[in-house]
Amino acid sequence: MVHQDINASRISIIIPTLNEANNIKAAITSTQSSTNVEVIVVDGGSSDGTPAVAQFLGVTVISSAPGRAIQMNTGAAIASGEILLFLHADTRLPIDFDGMIRTALQKPGTIAGAFTLRIDSPRWGLRLVEWGVKLRSHLWQMPYGDQAIFLTTKAFTEVGNFPEMPIMEDFELISRLKINSKITIINVPVTTSPRRWLKKGIFMTTILNQIIVIAYLCGISPERIRKWYRREKFRRI
Repeated sequence: MVHQDINASRISIIIPTLNEANNIKAAITSTQSSTNVEVIVVDGGSSDGTPAVAQFLGVTVISSAPGRAIQMNTGAAIASGEILLFLHADTRLPIDFDGMIRTALQKPGTIAGAFTLRIDSPRWGLRLVEWGVKLRSHLWQMPYGDQAIFLTTKAFTEVGNFPEMPIMEDFELISRLKINSKITIINVPVTTSPRRWLKKGIFMTTILNQIIVIAYLCGISPERIRKWYRREKFRRI
């Protein structure tokens, strides 16, 4: 990215959705105190009125085949910004996120980053999860998608977009970016829903997530991991 006035770069926020009518309003609302930003909701076939909610809030809504990687790539293809921000539909951005992103990307050698994570629940076990996420992000520079990954559009194109895998697409994107760039972590958190931890329990969800990462690193295909994941009826990470 050519360094320039931090206020000059347009940020395109891409939100993949599938039956997120109960969450999408809060996600979109968290973007609205920003400047020089566009919001693109990419719906994968919701049956609960998610697109209508998003359209009512005045953002761009498009449709694509289902699949988080496919949806995010579809949104990126029509984005007009020099910076891309990928936001989960159940995650809310902090105030002044746009300024923080532009400032972060002005650092020499930095083309990508993410936020720290706050899980919207008072349960003490989730404070441990947050601590683990912070440790992983800073020590190994490996943020996941629920931390609102951002990067320059140029870097996204050069790395080949999200690999259209059924699972682990965020892990693979960050792994590719790390080869040539530092991944900056903004110490202000995004706030995400606790639903995926509470559905199967905090401990069980954490263990399952680690098993999936280990399986992927051991060379088991994302398709096979996803089949197992669906068979066990667990939520995706």
